[in-house]
Amino acid sequence: MKLFDLNGKVAVVTGGASGIGAATARLFEECGARVAVLDLRDGFDVTDEDAVRKEFLALENRHGGIDFLVNNAGRAARKPALELSREEWQDVVDLNLTAVFTCSRSALPHFRKRGGGAIVNLASIMGFSGGIFPNASYQATKGAVVNLTRALALEWAADDVRVNAVAPTFVRTGLTVPIFTNPELEQRVMQHTPLGRLPEPEEIAAAIVYLCTPAARCITGITLPVDSGFLAR
Repeated sequence: MKLFDLNGKVAVVTGGASGIGAATARLFEECGARVAVLDLRDGFDVTDEDAVRKEFLALENRHGGIDFLVNNAGRAARKPALELSREEWQDVVDLNLTAVFTCSRSALPHFRKRGGGAIVNLASIMGFSGGIFPNASYQATKGAVVNLTRALALEWAADDVRVNAVAPTFVRTGLTVPIFTNPELEQRVMQHTPLGRLPEPEEIAAAIVYLCTPAARCITGITLPVDSGFLAR
């Protein structure tokens, strides 16, 4: 068995136009997989379940199937709970949680046709922690993703569909610009980073792609932190 060979496989990455998603798409390609990126920057809204189903069917017709789904698309509304509008809350829930659920179940029939598959959801250290900045909607959805990952892993194990998640710490992407352009906030993050360095998007991508390879064929239902020691405290 070639433990890290993904030749002939087809991967779908949501939110794959930048940051962690883009790094993941590149690494899949380096490992031999064909990659489809679904991103709002290209006019694709992954919260539209009908559109997702149609796109997955088109991918099957074009490439013969789908083997991997990375639910990476996400957003945050980083503000105190009392200042968070109901609309802002719902926008985060719709993308960070509901779209993970609907994209995953839309992919399942395609995995079954291939005899199995793998899903990797983007959770966060905020799914295990109350965090260090006000971000209630993000923290709530990422905690839910952790348990949704477990639930789907158990439900779909009989179909040989593995469902895992990766929980990054703070990573320098478009989502964290407000933190890393503020020296005081950046210093606070580093105070909670025992290794003294933060992962790059490519290092999160490495964990995601690993969970899709044959090397991880007995791993399902877990959330793998890539957090520079944040959760060890």
